[in-house]
Amino acid sequence: MLIDFFQALRAARLPVSIGEHMDLLRALQTGLTGPRSADSFSMDDFYHLSRTLLVKDERHYDRFDQAFAGYVHGVQAATGAGRDIPADWLRQLLARELTAEQKAAVEAMDWDTLMQTLKQRLQEQQERHEGGNKWIGTGGTSPFGHGGYNPQGIRIAGAGRNRSAVKVWEQRAYRDYDDSQELGTRNIKVALRRLRKFARQGAEDELDLDHTVRATAANAGYLDIRMVPERHNQVKVLLLMDVGGTMDGHVAQVEQLFSAAKSELKHLAFYYFHNCVYDHVWKNNRRRQAEKLDTWDLMRKYNKDYKLILIGDATMSPYEILQPGGSVEYHNQEAGAQWLGRLLQAFPQHAWINPEPQGVWQYRQSIALIVQLLGQRMYPMTLAGLEQAMRKLSA
Repeated sequence: MLIDFFQALRAARLPVSIGEHMDLLRALQTGLTGPRSADSFSMDDFYHLSRTLLVKDERHYDRFDQAFAGYVHGVQAATGAGRDIPADWLRQLLARELTAEQKAAVEAMDWDTLMQTLKQRLQEQQERHEGGNKWIGTGGTSPFGHGGYNPQGIRIAGAGRNRSAVKVWEQRAYRDYDDSQELGTRNIKVALRRLRKFARQGAEDELDLDHTVRATAANAGYLDIRMVPERHNQVKVLLLMDVGGTMDGHVAQVEQLFSAAKSELKHLAFYYFHNCVYDHVWKNNRRRQAEKLDTWDLMRKYNKDYKLILIGDATMSPYEILQPGGSVEYHNQEAGAQWLGRLLQAFPQHAWINPEPQGVWQYRQSIALIVQLLGQRMYPMTLAGLEQAMRKLSA
């Protein structure tokens, strides 16, 4: 029973054992499904039960979700479930298919007008709207809602499609990058090794062959063993990684770099941010609302000995960099540019690694702003780019 499910998890490289699979079967047989009866046992119940019993490390949640979705999709396809497409899905799809001329005709509001208009709409609107150009709704060209097109609006719920929202109104959940990701190439590690700066510290527990030979010769051939402390890489790195939103398309690349950094760097501290660094960062994406680290405290905790590496696509609304309150998630009191400037001043040795192809940088206003703030210290996430960044940090 559920052999295909077990094999799907193993194929996703989840460390699931036969014993844990048997525990899941026993839980299902004994009705361990929560307060509801076995007759009302749903797919959501099965998801939560199986994840609780089979996943022992929260870093594997993402792999489990992908494997579970693939398994359930296969079951539904085999049973013919989900063949009927709701009519409202089709209407929303048709509303989003605008011509280039129609898109060009949609005007963008400036920041103050956008916020003032949203406040007015919230006071006036009493019902759901779809396909229009004024009210908060779905489809259409209104600057408020989701599922449609506007060159500069506020996305309220839904999924991003055009990457043009200057603010997002929803509860957003991100996942930590998997630091156990197997690397497809060891060249990333080789590039990071340019940061190595060895020093001998600690107890003398390693044979110093050259000095032993010289000391023995000077001692008329009587063995005179000399020891030295073991050499360790003393480079310290503070890694800040953009997560969520447009970074979802770069997860595999960032995980490879993250894995290599944890393998090669002994003194590595890492935190997450979204789009631009503001007044706080966080260590764990699942607890990011409850466990924030003030950016001021970050700069006090790590001194100038640390080399700062930021990883992100720098693709966002320019307001997020230049405007107080411009963050897509909350009302930041100070602009992102101010916080980024403070970080760069606190850590003189810094570099930004961008997974976006370098050929598109010139077409992204936000990337141009970040490059200017960094003094041109932005490098593509390629082997050549990594080597350039490591040389700059080692200078």
